[in-house]
Amino acid sequence: MNRGLAILAGVVLVALFILAQAVFTVHQRSQALVLRFGNPVRVITEPGLNFKIPFAETVVMLDRRVLSLDTPAEEIITADQKRVVVDAFSRYRIVDPLLFFQAVGNISVARSRLTNFINSNLRQVLGSEEFTTILSGERVRLMKKIRDEVTANSKEFGVRIVDVRIKRADLPRENSQAIFRRMQTERLREAKEARARGFEEASRIKARAERERTILLAEQRKKADILRGEGDGARARIFNKVAEPDPEFYAFYRSLQAYREALKPGDTSLVVDPNSEFLTFFNKLGAVMQRQRQ
Repeated sequence: MNRGLAILAGVVLVALFILAQAVFTVHQRSQALVLRFGNPVRVITEPGLNFKIPFAETVVMLDRRVLSLDTPAEEIITADQKRVVVDAFSRYRIVDPLLFFQAVGNISVARSRLTNFINSNLRQVLGSEEFTTILSGERVRLMKKIRDEVTANSKEFGVRIVDVRIKRADLPRENSQAIFRRMQTERLREAKEARARGFEEASRIKARAERERTILLAEQRKKADILRGEGDGARARIFNKVAEPDPEFYAFYRSLQAYREALKPGDTSLVVDPNSEFLTFFNKLGAVMQRQRQ
């Protein structure tokens, strides 16, 4: 009895193992290629549970999603003889699993082939354009042209190119450094010219201001001299008018002015002849005082 149960259990296990080998699942993001002794027999693109002949058939799963491919940076010489480093990427999809398997066998080989196609078309298309065109709005047209060329080449192994884009297009580092130095030199030259123009303009403004200042001062001095002359004339007329009734008082006033100018504070000595007209009023004052004492 026990022996019979063991045999039955063994048969069940073998059956389950064979069943497990015969059943496989295709996910929504995948597509399957069934091979019988290495030869493809059918393609399964719909998701679900499927069967195969155990041990005789194998299943190769291929992605049905849009895949990305980053190609290595490629140095290209443009039509105007500029060396440009172009870094591009593409998106593709496996549309014919059977043709894909027969042509390239696996993803690694397909990526290598696509990289060669993309780089070749980048050199061909961008090499016929000028550097400024690559950097301008014409880039969209160039990318479409490259995509069409790569799509035509990739159809032979069951792949459809969805898009090709340029991530960057730069001059080589040594060229960039040379351009940077040239731009720096140009900016320094422009700065020197602007500074020189500024100094020249400042000199003109200062000269014009100095000239205007000199003219303004001269005009004001002229006005001041005229006013001063008019004042002196008015003062002289007033003095003459006052001196006419009393000439002696006017002479006395003029002598006081002379004394004020001659006997300024700080002067310690004055040498003068006692009989000089300068001391006329002092002598008169002395005579008056002497009579009063007598």
